[in-house]
Amino acid sequence: QVQLVESGGGLVQPGGSLRLSCAASGIFFSINNMGWYRQAPGNQRELVAGITRDSTTNYHGSVKGRFTIFRDNAKNTVWMQMNNLKPEDTAVYYCNADVVRWGLESRYWGQGTQVTVSS
Repeated sequence: QVQLVESGGGLVQPGGSLRLSCAASGIFFSINNMGWYRQAPGNQRELVAGITRDSTTNYHGSVKGRFTIFRDNAKNTVWMQMNNLKPEDTAVYYCNADVVRWGLESRYWGQGTQVTVSS
């Protein structure tokens, strides 16, 4: 079994910062791509940022220059630093990881963490 445990969400004023973290635990060989998605009420889940095992990154256009995704493979952990937060960033944020177990890759999801940007 693989678990992804997220932390770091909360309430922040516009212009503020938060750092989300997501740690994978369990028995597995390796983790390939990792990423952060978000889902606001009434909206579909969307990719915010992704990172490959060798730390190549990609971002949703609305967060480029404000969010930074990074990872530590030895710790099986991915983070996302979010700066200059805006009210439209309000959503539940989910991390995901493509985990390799016994030669097969499967996608796992965290439980979600609420980010609210409001004055």
